[in-house]
Amino acid sequence: MTSLKDVAQLAGVSLMTVSRALNNPEKLSKKTYDVVKKAIDELHYVPSLAAQSIRGSSAKTIGVLSFGTATTPFSVEILLGIEQTVRQFGWHSFVINCIKNEKESLKHSVDALIAQRPDAIIIARNGLKKVKVPKALQHFPIVLANCVTDDIHVASYIPDDFQGQFELTKLIIEQGYQQPLFLHIPHNYIATEKRKSGFEKAWFSQEKASEPVSFFMETDGEDYKRGAKPLMEILENNEKFPFDVVICGNDRIAFVAYQLLLSKGFRIPEDVAVVGYDNTVGMSYLFIPSLTTVELPHYEMGKQAALHLIEHRENSDTHLLRCPLIIGKSC
Repeated sequence: MTSLKDVAQLAGVSLMTVSRALNNPEKLSKKTYDVVKKAIDELHYVPSLAAQSIRGSSAKTIGVLSFGTATTPFSVEILLGIEQTVRQFGWHSFVINCIKNEKESLKHSVDALIAQRPDAIIIARNGLKKVKVPKALQHFPIVLANCVTDDIHVASYIPDDFQGQFELTKLIIEQGYQQPLFLHIPHNYIATEKRKSGFEKAWFSQEKASEPVSFFMETDGEDYKRGAKPLMEILENNEKFPFDVVICGNDRIAFVAYQLLLSKGFRIPEDVAVVGYDNTVGMSYLFIPSLTTVELPHYEMGKQAALHLIEHRENSDTHLLRCPLIIGKSC
């Protein structure tokens, strides 16, 4: 690995001169700076963040404690939003991934996070849930992305799931659908209750709204194939399919619903419409026909969480971020 000493030797200058070229280039003549810069470029030298921290560099660092955001494809854009935002402002960021939400694993992750001496911390989750904020982190400037907590008063940036489902349901009504089957994600999730409320607010605003049929996945369930099981049983046990639209709690349930309906000869949307939620890794257009869904604002959650710390926002509110409607051809 190239060192500061290597750069100094190639440029024929002192270590102090190289340090000034990196940290205070205005103190060098253009000729000297150009010589050092050429050596840095030739050797592909990258300054050590740890060394800069020891020297008291003004660059700030945000540490991200990740619960699943770094290891699943569904919410990784939270981290992209953080990284691109901190770079824009000349800050740095790093991610410590908590592999298992167990006491020893969490302690190891927290220790690793603190060891990097961050100036501030973002806790991010791959799915909207409540988190415990470790006491060792509570004295840091801290903000939450895609999660909330009861432990301390702290700002959080989460999806506005009520708004997302409300707008999707209004679209369903405008398209003339009147017999919905709703396949919800697990009933104990924060998002489930908000989406259910958004759906009911829009649906029952009609003068003559039919009573929707709803099914919920089991507590903390992650097998989304099972989330579509009620649809499978309805298709097997009814000569005539009694619904004109299947509202899926997420795109993974919608993926299974597509297969079940198409395998039974149903045309989407001519015979029955299907809608999802999440716009999982931007794949709505890969459905045939393209899936109408709602996009979770993962990138924006990361961006706003980073800006909260960079701009020294003082509030400790829960910020609801808009969930855009993605209109495909399935509805």
